[in-house]
Amino acid sequence: MTTEHSEDLQRQRLREQLEAILTRTEKATSWHDEAGRLRGLLNSEGYVPVRTRLAGEDLDFLGDAKDTVLAFAELGLRLLDLHQPRDAGGITSDTAHPILRCRSCMWRWPCPTFRAMSESFGTPRIPSPA
Repeated sequence: MTTEHSEDLQRQRLREQLEAILTRTEKATSWHDEAGRLRGLLNSEGYVPVRTRLAGEDLDFLGDAKDTVLAFAELGLRLLDLHQPRDAGGITSDTAHPILRCRSCMWRWPCPTFRAMSESFGTPRIPSPA
């Protein structure tokens, strides 16, 4: 019981952290369009002298952006390492396309975790073998 309870607390804290990141990110202004325009203003030292008005949410987001992106990239790589296909070892009539299962969760490949990651990052979905 103690183990389950501690896992629930860890899970709850992780969910709260992820939701806080999501909320902070949604409140911040996107710099996507501005980055392209600012690139043309690079000076000879490689910097852009910027004068702009930033909201508090923007500063919160920008202050944590590098660490947050690094943490998500590491998480993504770890999940990708965990959830990868392996031969299920079953008998199949199509030896060129064996039945695959996820090495970690044993769902049929592509597993729900891999599909969620692929869809979240905008990667075209690979159709399941028929």
